Amino acid sequence: MTAASGTALPAGAGRAVADAIAADAGRPRSTAALAALATLAVAGVVALSALGAWQLERRAWKLDLIERVEARIHADPVAAPGPAAWPRITGDDAYRRVRLEGRFRNDDETLVRAVTALGGGYWVMTPLVADAGFTVLVNRGFVPESARDPATRAAGRVDGETAVTGLLRTSEPGGGFLRANDPAAGRWYSRDVVAIAAASGLSEVAPYFVDAEPTAADAGGAAPVGGLTVVSFPNNHLVYALTWLALALMLAGATGVVAREEWRRRRR
Repeated sequence: MTAASGTALPAGAGRAVADAIAADAGRPRSTAALAALATLAVAGVVALSALGAWQLERRAWKLDLIERVEARIHADPVAAPGPAAWPRITGDDAYRRVRLEGRFRNDDETLVRAVTALGGGYWVMTPLVADAGFTVLVNRGFVPESARDPATRAAGRVDGETAVTGLLRTSEPGGGFLRANDPAAGRWYSRDVVAIAAASGLSEVAPYFVDAEPTAADAGGAAPVGGLTVVSFPNNHLVYALTWLALALMLAGATGVVAREEWRRRRR
C-alpha cells in the first residue's frame, strides 16, 4: 500500500487505520450532531405527512368536482347565459347543459385542429346569432380531414331558425401544447373564443362556447359529428397521498433505527 505522495506506509499502518475507523464508528455522536439529525428528521416527516394530507384533501375536492360535473351533464338544459350574466361566468359553469335558438352564420365557421375517438380532423366552430341578439360560438362537432371543405358537407349545412342543445365550455386561450394559434394563417389549435371572434369580425360574442349534442343528421355523415366532448378528470391523488405517507413512515423508521443505534453506543 502507498500513501498519496507515493511513500510506502510503515508495516501494520493499514491495520491501525482500520482499527481507528472501526473505533470511531462505534463512538457516540456529539450532542450537536444528534440535534441536527433529529431536527432534519422531524422536519422531513412533518413535510412528507403534510404532502400526504394535502393530496387527500385534493382527492376529496376532485371527487366533489366530478360529482358536480356529472350532475350538470345530466341535468335539464337551461337558457344559455346572456350578456348580463357573462361577468359572473366561472369554471363552475363548465359542462352545464344549455339551450339556445337562433341562426348559424355558416360562412364564418372556423376549423380547430382536433384528435378524437374518430381520428384526427377538426372541430367546426360556427357562430350562432341567438334570438336574444348576442352571438355564441357553437362547436357543431367533428369532421375528418377529408371534410375540411364546407362544400363536401353541404348536406349538413343548417340554414334558417334552429335550436341547439349542448354543454357550456370555457374558452381555451393561447393554443395547444407547443402550438400557438395563428389567426392570420387560419391555423387554430384551441377554441379561443376571443381570438376566433376577433378574427371573424364578430361582435357581442359570449365568453364561452357550446359543444353541441349529436343530432339526427350526424348519423348520416352529412354534418359534423357532435357529442364527442370528453369529460375526464384524472384522480390519482390517493396514490400520491399513499406515496408521501409511506415515505414519511420510512423516514420515521430510519430515524428510529439511528436513535436505537445511538442508544446502544452510549450504553457501551
